[in-house]
Amino acid sequence: MSRPNFVVIVADQLRVDCLPGFNPASPVRTPHLERLAAGGVRFGEAFTQHSVCSPSRVSFLSGRYPHVNGHRFLQYLLDPQQPNFLRCFKDNGYHVVHAGARGDTFAAGAAELALDEHGFADPALTTFADFIGRNHGQADDLMARAHYRGERAEGVMDFDEATISTAEQWLRQPPDKPWVLYIPLVFPHPPFAVEQPWFSMYPRADVQAPREFTGPRAGYYRELARRHGWDRLSDEQWREIRAVYYGMISRLDSQVGRLLDGLQANGSAGNTYVTFFADHGEYLGDFGLLEKWPAGVDECLVRTPLIVSGPGLAGGGYSDALVELIDVFPTLLELADAPVEHAHFGRSFTACLYDPTAQHRDEAFSEGGFRLEEADLLERGPFPYDIKSQLQHERTDLVGKVVALRNREWTYIWRLYEPAELYHRSSDPHEQHNLAGRTEHAAVEQHLTQRVLRWLLDSADVIDRRSWERFPAVDLPRPATPR
Repeated sequence: MSRPNFVVIVADQLRVDCLPGFNPASPVRTPHLERLAAGGVRFGEAFTQHSVCSPSRVSFLSGRYPHVNGHRFLQYLLDPQQPNFLRCFKDNGYHVVHAGARGDTFAAGAAELALDEHGFADPALTTFADFIGRNHGQADDLMARAHYRGERAEGVMDFDEATISTAEQWLRQPPDKPWVLYIPLVFPHPPFAVEQPWFSMYPRADVQAPREFTGPRAGYYRELARRHGWDRLSDEQWREIRAVYYGMISRLDSQVGRLLDGLQANGSAGNTYVTFFADHGEYLGDFGLLEKWPAGVDECLVRTPLIVSGPGLAGGGYSDALVELIDVFPTLLELADAPVEHAHFGRSFTACLYDPTAQHRDEAFSEGGFRLEEADLLERGPFPYDIKSQLQHERTDLVGKVVALRNREWTYIWRLYEPAELYHRSSDPHEQHNLAGRTEHAAVEQHLTQRVLRWLLDSADVIDRRSWERFPAVDLPRPATPR
């Protein structure tokens, strides 16, 4: 077999428990994702390293945790001097295509070094800004404050449709050399809005109500719910929001199906690996919240769907191996027999693709947040993000740095400015009941604190492996001779 091709599809803000391939109780219809999974392996214990778009994407494309180089806020992206895995593919002879102009990844000048093609097939479209309209809704409208817009007009060319159409056109005539097609999308990221038939696809009465929590919780939960008025939303309003979100997922699924059809049509399906995952999840009403939070590391935010499908893999397999998103591209590069030269913390889980019972990591880590001294880096967003932004500046302690460790049995969350949290994953998989501070769990907390400390020390930085001259020649005039 010739060197394989790769399609990588990245959804935005997609909850893993909404997909029936990962949660059989989910009512959401995703036949094409299930079709994709039938040719490969689903990973039910995959975790992103950050719950916000830019830090997550920079992390899984570089293989470095957000804290390693300080990639912890929206505007700090991969610059031309920083390595990334798409560039590894290009350096190893692959033709690398970035469908659409999704940002949150490359700083100026970096994309040109990592990619061969970028953007939309339609020359009239150039950037993500081509799809950003004015903000809808009144500041005192509860549903607008909940990022809800509802039914939208059919036939509108939005960002995802432009990106998928670009990928479809490109797949009709791919190059003769091996290639990577990277497709970062926006759905089902809010605003919660979708056209027919997806808007009406899920009866509101059948939609499950959000989850609640017991025990102490970080301060931002109460403040976000109170300031936005989310604590005044009715059960019917929560179900409406969730039903539209479900419809957005089914629309996304239909677009995945079009990509799979494109691979079949051009004859490359038998030599192409297709990977699907999300950068992070969504609260969707759980614990009274919507969207995400820079210091949020809840299971619904950081556990992500992950599917890897392709020739020779264990078709229809399901793996419960602990995986981090920084492991995805090292795995794909190993399948391509392409070496990675830069220092990173990803680990290939190729063995799990052939034997889904194989295990991978003992622990998975996620992180987020800021130091009080970094308040000037926090975003100031327009409506409906204005309240969220204002809270971060008024109470920066509520968005303080945080680390979450997950192993088979426990989730331990350590916060810089607020108390720790402890959840028993075996009996409380959605982490609703905080057990921290209980005498019977003191030894567990102490042990997990030490594991967090070890991880932070082990991953604190990376060394540039270039050989540096200790005594380089300096071409400057000599100091003046004393008189």
